[in-house]
Order: sequence, then structure tokens, then C-alpha cells
Amino acid sequence: MPAGREEFERQLRELGVEPCAGQSDDRIIFDYAVPSGKFAGQQVKIGLVIPSDFARTPPGGPHVSPRLLPMNPNAPDHPNRTADSPFGTEWQYWSRPFRGRWTGRQGVADYLAHIDHLFATI
Repeated sequence: MPAGREEFERQLRELGVEPCAGQSDDRIIFDYAVPSGKFAGQQVKIGLVIPSDFARTPPGGPHVSPRLLPMNPNAPDHPNRTADSPFGTEWQYWSRPFRGRWTGRQGVADYLAHIDHLFATI
């Protein structure tokens, strides 16, 4: 059974989302149409670092391009923390891990619902 990036990409494609080509071993980038919230209708790119044991472990918070939120790398808690991203200068990391308990039975659809929720609530 596939795991890690290979499994994440497989599930992403099943949902009709094609990852961008040319990423490193553990990174995925894909186009994302923001469905709701103050950025509704905008096209952005989402970057994720996929754990080698996905789907047992979810990706961390998303990397977003372009930068949409004020930079706040020293915020004491996740919902307010944004920082530079290793994906590049036009990216920012949102320190917003999967909300709720990840049991290993979830998949890409659940993680994308998490991203949808982030955009709906900022």
C-alpha cells in the first residue's frame, strides 16, 4: 500500500486536483480556489510537506502563495503565527496544524476540509 507523498498525490488526483510537477521528495504544491472567507474566489497555491507515513500522520500547517496574511512569526499560538516559508520568498507558512484528532483513518479530503476551514475563518 502506498504511503507518504505518493499516497497523498493519489488521493489528491482522485479529488480532481493535479499537483504541480517538479517538487522535492516530501513536498507537494497545488492550485487552490479559495471557497469562502475574505479571500473567496482567489486562486492561490498551497504547499505541503508530506510526512513519509501519511496517512498515519497528517501534513503540518500549509504554506500559502502569495502571502495573504500579515507576517507574525513570534505569535505565541498557532492561529496567529505566520512565518517565512522554505518554499520561497513569495510563500508564507501558516502555523495551523490539523484541527481535531487525526486518527490515521482520515485522508486528503479531510485535510483539504481543514484548509477550507482555515480560509473560512481568517
